Amino acid sequence: MAKLFRAAIMGPPGSGKGTISKRIAQSFGLQYLSSGHYLRESITANTGFPRTLAQARALNDLCQLDLVISLNIPYETLRERLSDRWIHPASGRVYNMGFNPPRVQGKDDLTGEPLIQHDDDKPEALMSRLRHYKDVAKPVINLYKSQGILHSFSGTETDRIWPYINSLLSTKMHAQPSDAFQTQTP
Repeated sequence: MAKLFRAAIMGPPGSGKGTISKRIAQSFGLQYLSSGHYLRESITANTGFPRTLAQARALNDLCQLDLVISLNIPYETLRERLSDRWIHPASGRVYNMGFNPPRVQGKDDLTGEPLIQHDDDKPEALMSRLRHYKDVAKPVINLYKSQGILHSFSGTETDRIWPYINSLLSTKMHAQPSDAFQTQTP
């Protein structure tokens, strides 16, 4: 029986967790689980798992993660990304007016339905969100660091960070063959 390779991707709002998860799935021919996909209909889109130390410990009781990726992105980059981010509420598809705009401004490419910008993505709310993330993520990051499974990546462009993550995963997955991959993106 194949072993699941379990990983979590952590980062503040706008750090590129979804983009990195999609690239992992595409590059390795795998599927990923995003808490946002399952929770989007009843809980705000910024909910993730594990987000708190208690949730991380509960996840540890259920399964052992093989790897945790932490994305460290400068505040100014996050502010730019989030202020340009628009979302299709029904599907969770994300557009960025700077580098991934919809074909028709304000409309989802697939359905033509209106896009929205969350109040949380507006610059005035961002600093509070980032402070909150830092406060709750620090003990979770420390837990995974103490377990020796935390790998941090810093930068301003996902395209520059991606090759390092891809290399790490290629090495880790080669050392631990499996045909399944599971990520959690808080």
